[in-house]
Amino acid sequence: MIRNFARKSTLPLVALFTLALLAGCAGKQEETRYSPKELQRFEASAELKRDWRQRAGRGLGRAAYPISPALDGETIFAADERGRVMAFAADSGQQRWQTDLDVGVSSGLSAVAGHVYLGTRNGEVLALNQANGDIAWRARVSSEVLAPPQPSQQLLVVQSVDGTVTALDRQSGQERWVYSASQPSLTLRGTGTPTVIDPVTFAGFANGRLVTLDNRNGQPLWERRIAVSQGRSEIERMVDLSGQPVLTPDGRLFVTSYNGRLAALDAASGDVLWQRELSSHLTPVLVGDRLLTVNEMSHVLAFDAHSGEELWRNRDLQNRQLTAPAFADGNLVVGDFEGYLHLIDIQSGRFTARTRVDSSGISVRPLTDYRRIYVLANDGRLEALDIRR
Repeated sequence: MIRNFARKSTLPLVALFTLALLAGCAGKQEETRYSPKELQRFEASAELKRDWRQRAGRGLGRAAYPISPALDGETIFAADERGRVMAFAADSGQQRWQTDLDVGVSSGLSAVAGHVYLGTRNGEVLALNQANGDIAWRARVSSEVLAPPQPSQQLLVVQSVDGTVTALDRQSGQERWVYSASQPSLTLRGTGTPTVIDPVTFAGFANGRLVTLDNRNGQPLWERRIAVSQGRSEIERMVDLSGQPVLTPDGRLFVTSYNGRLAALDAASGDVLWQRELSSHLTPVLVGDRLLTVNEMSHVLAFDAHSGEELWRNRDLQNRQLTAPAFADGNLVVGDFEGYLHLIDIQSGRFTARTRVDSSGISVRPLTDYRRIYVLANDGRLEALDIRR
């Protein structure tokens, strides 16, 4: 399976063709190893019923920008890579407004307290008014933004592809502080998404390090190496922390890394509570005392969040390029490269329901609201589905 990589911002085309040739020459054994598994029938215990469908622009584009939608209250916001931003009523799908920006969108969206925040390919961050889509402010950061901007009460924290974290004033867009981390020559295409609370920001980087930043001035409070670069090739040595750290109310922090580990840390000190060998570039989800994640091979795994013990593993979606998982009504929700949406019971790891949303594929994490799931397909189709039992 070939991942999207970037050398600084983009891997040269020659390297992409070389990777493709190597994959093609690997023989039948490698084809079997990296080929996506065919879907098998199962006895469904639930049904996914489409409630409404809309077109949210032209989709993610050829570069498959991670333009995930956002839900705030009764409105869902979505955008496409050409810069069209749209708002829909979450209950009916009725379009509320549309704004065509003068620049292409590249990041996921965040929506909170009357604004929609997004990043662009040319290194801008925009705040739009949730009521009508008008631009409230725009600010410049160091480079292209792929991770959705993350708000606290006062700040909007933005992580750029060059390893820079910039804190902007949430109301005005004025720069408050900047932190920069060293980047390896070859990285995954994408960046970690910071986790922000009022006192601090937790940010993971392509060098395998997790840093806690003081939101008053951007100074690091502690830093931990989550993954150690190993292997002969540059690809084997990649240790990107491309997911978002998951913070619990009792002060635990869960982090995944590519070619590295799944780790639980004490958020105040950075001390490691437990760790397991696991390669993943996706954000896990915590449900009660279960930590659920998807690894590099698209195996779906459940761990005991307190001890790190593996509780179950579902290999039936191997190499189907799953999205980061979401949670709805007792189920883990993931999409795949062929546009199927899968529901997996979090207690047993067995499938409960499946439906095909769109043949263009699903690559951004579904949004969920108890029994309702909102899915954006790669071509811009936006669907709301309800879980029926």
